[in-house]
Amino acid sequence: MTHVSVRRGLLYVSIAATAWGTGGAAGALLHQTGGLGPVAVSFWRFAAGAAVLLLARLLFGLGGPRPAGPLTTVRRARLARRGSVLGRVLVTGVAMAVYQTAYFAAIAESGLAVATVVTIGATPVLVAAGGRLLLGERLGATGLGAVTIALTGLAVLTLGDGWAAFSAAGVGWALLSAAGYAGVTLLNRASTDEPYATATGGFVVGGLCLLPVASAQGLLPSGDPLVSWAVVAYLGTVPTALAYGLFFTGLAAVRATTAAVISLVEPVGAAILGILLLGERLTPATACGSVLLLGAVALLALKERGQAPVPV
Repeated sequence: MTHVSVRRGLLYVSIAATAWGTGGAAGALLHQTGGLGPVAVSFWRFAAGAAVLLLARLLFGLGGPRPAGPLTTVRRARLARRGSVLGRVLVTGVAMAVYQTAYFAAIAESGLAVATVVTIGATPVLVAAGGRLLLGERLGATGLGAVTIALTGLAVLTLGDGWAAFSAAGVGWALLSAAGYAGVTLLNRASTDEPYATATGGFVVGGLCLLPVASAQGLLPSGDPLVSWAVVAYLGTVPTALAYGLFFTGLAAVRATTAAVISLVEPVGAAILGILLLGERLTPATACGSVLLLGAVALLALKERGQAPVPV
């Protein structure tokens, strides 16, 4: 796997979070124009993402060069790692399917605002705890302050209408979604596996997990097929194949908690798209929450770069 610098890792995770911010709008458009249920949308997202990465690997050799060395040595190394790589891919795919489905269930129970603030807000907390216990990552005073600022900004940004739709079941689904996302982040932190191969395998496994429910909801989109499949293509390419590939690559250089906090800019991107494309108003809560979130991300990015080893 090619070495990734901290600066490049921060850039990759930031691009991934920005791309994820467009996924919600694309999924909503596919639901409106194609009449697909939320799980069916997630299935096509995973299926299209896997197809895009497989095509990129065939056409452009995406995934890096083959390991150098004698053929027997390469084969021994591949056989030795095959079990661990397969296990990582299986767990990643199942976790991705779980947190996608649980998030949609949380929205159905509590509404978009509460589901978003609990799911995305709980993720960096779970990642920080898991990173400390499992990876030995120390958050420090600066990191703790950045997480607190980020969670405050997220609450201000997404809870403009308050907790009117609060329900215990909705919060439970949201926490399950956060746990799945945190598990994917921790599992792939500093992994030596090829990140695009991990993403491809995760999409295949996740898609297979979602296929039965998606089929029950109605698998094929209705309406204008050109529009529906164009949205599927975009959903699979930008907020899925590109975003997850870059996110897994960035995790090789950036601490898990930092990556989780940077991912909080996803609702900022969604809010900006809503203002620019959907005619939504820029409210004081949106502006204040966005500033707090982006400030927390900048603080953690500076801390991460300051702790990066100096090249020799």
